Amino acid sequence: MMKFLMMLIFMMPLCLKKKFFWMVQMSIFFLSYLFMNMNLNLMFFSNLSYFFSCDLMSFGLILLSMWICGLMIMSSENLLKMNFYYNFFLMNVIFLLIMLYLTFSVMNLFMFYLFFEGSLIPTLLLIIGWGYQPERIQAGMYLMFYTLFASLPLFMGIFYIFNGMNSFMIYFLKFYNFNYYLLYLSMVFAFLVKMPMYFVHLWLPKAHVEAPVSGSMILAGIMLKLGGYGLLRVLIFLQKINSKLNYIWLSISLLGGFYISLKCFCQVDIKSLIAYSSVAHMSIVIGGIMVMNYWGYNGSYILMIGHGLCSSGMFCLANISYERLHSRSMYINKGLMNFMPSMSLWWFLLLSSNMAAPPSLNLMGEISLINSLMSWSYFSMILLVLISFFSAGYSLYLFSYTQHGKFYQGLYSFYMGVSREYLTLFLHWMPLNMMILKVDYSMIWF
Repeated sequence: MMKFLMMLIFMMPLCLKKKFFWMVQMSIFFLSYLFMNMNLNLMFFSNLSYFFSCDLMSFGLILLSMWICGLMIMSSENLLKMNFYYNFFLMNVIFLLIMLYLTFSVMNLFMFYLFFEGSLIPTLLLIIGWGYQPERIQAGMYLMFYTLFASLPLFMGIFYIFNGMNSFMIYFLKFYNFNYYLLYLSMVFAFLVKMPMYFVHLWLPKAHVEAPVSGSMILAGIMLKLGGYGLLRVLIFLQKINSKLNYIWLSISLLGGFYISLKCFCQVDIKSLIAYSSVAHMSIVIGGIMVMNYWGYNGSYILMIGHGLCSSGMFCLANISYERLHSRSMYINKGLMNFMPSMSLWWFLLLSSNMAAPPSLNLMGEISLINSLMSWSYFSMILLVLISFFSAGYSLYLFSYTQHGKFYQGLYSFYMGVSREYLTLFLHWMPLNMMILKVDYSMIWF
């Protein structure tokens, strides 16, 4: 595990060189291929040391982080064209990747907290430094205050656990079963805000709308998964009390997922719609984790990976339209099939994955999650049916509104997609739909 970290650290000087933009991107992809071929015992923690470890959950999320960071650089070619502080941008991306790599691989609870919070800083810099509108400062403040307010109790909870058992090691904690309400709330709340759960989700649409394409991709692709990863790790030693209180989070999530799905139909900003659809998907993931059964854990893991690729690809598409029309409004982004018919295919492919059509990973994840929530209570079926139906509804709404209809008359120049954009979209879509062939790997890890 250390060798990958060292490679990432030594990539930082490359960012300062001129004309090394694509070199850094290729290095990240090379690193992800090296990481893919790492020896891994799928059933247990492997590559153990005092500091690092890797099981299947860490492995999948680290690989996703590397993949999406490579694609972020690929989709941000405009910075290179405009010579807009692209060296600092690359440094920022590599620093963010280091933080994410450490978050997912450390086995020490305190270190996990440190890197979990540390990943906030480069994200904030991305939004404030490369965002579009003046409101990005407000969006950055929302992001900071929501996540920091919720994670200070987590900090206290971690030290309370250390006080009780004199160890921070995550793999020792499975022998414990804490049964304290305050500890449970302090440990769980930070992750629920990060997911984000309904009621504490307001920072997400703001951050997405103001962020540049790279910021949106990393927010949707990885930052929401930090919450899910934290919950999966923490609930192991809070099982007893979680079985008493999980109905609260489940009911908030399922009802919230339904309301947010309806809210998606009211959006006229493409990025805003995709951001709200992320909240709807994450609400089912929270449900699956809180039920704490085999199907729920597997389904939440698979849907997190699937959603990371799908949502990131959709933000990439939204940016492709934005670069040509300089607007994210659906009233202006109309009739795009006339201009970019081949890009229309990619809209269709990614939106069909977003509504969990086969053969995407989202389908596998949603089937597992519906199984787990049904085993918890038959009444959850009503809301699950509505969430699934409306997720197909707003995906179709977005597709038909942007691709069909009369196009905006004020367009005076336009150009088709370039090969870099098609490659970026293909690298989002291909793993999302091909990994279903080896989904048995992610169904046996628990």
